[in-house]
Amino acid sequence: MTTSSRIATLAAVAVLTSAVAATAEKYVLDSSHSQAVFTYNHLGYSTTTGMFSGFEGEIDFDMEDPANSSVSVSLPVASMLTGWEERDAHFKAEDFFGIEANALVTFNSTGIEVTGEDTAKITGLLAMNGVEKEVVLDAKLNAAGVHPMAEKEWAGFDATTTLVRSDFDMGLYAPYVSDEVDVTISIEAMKAE
Repeated sequence: MTTSSRIATLAAVAVLTSAVAATAEKYVLDSSHSQAVFTYNHLGYSTTTGMFSGFEGEIDFDMEDPANSSVSVSLPVASMLTGWEERDAHFKAEDFFGIEANALVTFNSTGIEVTGEDTAKITGLLAMNGVEKEVVLDAKLNAAGVHPMAEKEWAGFDATTTLVRSDFDMGLYAPYVSDEVDVTISIEAMKAE
């Protein structure tokens, strides 16, 4: 292959790559309709629930090739609510989330594997309590289209995962209080203007 044909080939690849990348469109999270609910077993007697809200972030969403998408979100630990003030305060303290040093929980995707017509596994780095670990979310596209009230392009997703508290230096009381925490995430996002 001559130098000029190599340059032509590289230019063609660059054009195709930019064309593929250009199909991903930016969506910003709707904080008022995005939340993460977590549940864990309490001493075998009950399943205790809490939630986070106040998400911020964006999704580069490629509807034609979802594997070409990406997501980056953050949520404030201060938004956590379990329904009991003393528990909320304890979870935000040094024994668990250490809110003074770690005010945000963040997730940044590193890869997406499409598993079905509207499902995918999203791998990414989750950072909380000063620890960053790889996690996998089982995600589902609920809907994408024009929002009937906002009259803008909109998308909604659900995702689930199971986290191990001790992986993030939050294993206090394990195994009596379960080390595994089930997380269900539901988000809405609007196409950026």
